[in-house]
Amino acid sequence: MRNASRKQQEKRERIILSAIAIMNREGFKYTTMEQVASEMQMTKGSLYYYFRNKQDLMFQCHELVLDQAIEDQQEAFEAEGTYEDKLRRMIHCHIDYAVNRKETFNMIIQPEQAFEKGQLPSIVEKRDDYARLFDRVVSEGIGAGEFRNSDVKIIRMILLGAMNWVQTWYRKDGLISLDELKTMYAEYLMKLLK
Repeated sequence: MRNASRKQQEKRERIILSAIAIMNREGFKYTTMEQVASEMQMTKGSLYYYFRNKQDLMFQCHELVLDQAIEDQQEAFEAEGTYEDKLRRMIHCHIDYAVNRKETFNMIIQPEQAFEKGQLPSIVEKRDDYARLFDRVVSEGIGAGEFRNSDVKIIRMILLGAMNWVQTWYRKDGLISLDELKTMYAEYLMKLLK
């Protein structure tokens, strides 16, 4: 029985990853259960064994991406280096999510537009956990004397606001590479704290 349960969980995760890829390619609005089923070589009805409906599947996609983003930001924060190094890594990580996982990222910014009321508390709590990592790096950087004393919450909102906007205008085939963009953003945003 345990083996069957593990296989179901693995299948569920593969479906979620497939749905994330489709959503990032087609957009949230245009992603359908039929597309996900087709890509997974399943019947549409089989998807309903794992997910109640499209909204449930999208919620699970969002949860997975947000959990990964929190984990990645936690690693960036905990890695060796100064608080400036930590914040630079966190900026790079955030921009990477904003550009490469645009559709699921948009759901993080405005969850009330994508999810049911019952799903919102979980999403808002995780989104707050994500934001608190930025509060922490700024606050501890101020405490260590690396950043000038500022309003931590305002700095975090400016940082996230500036980075969240990038996914609306950045194009991978544009004038600068994603790595150049990350470096530029880190340079400019760091000036808020010096």
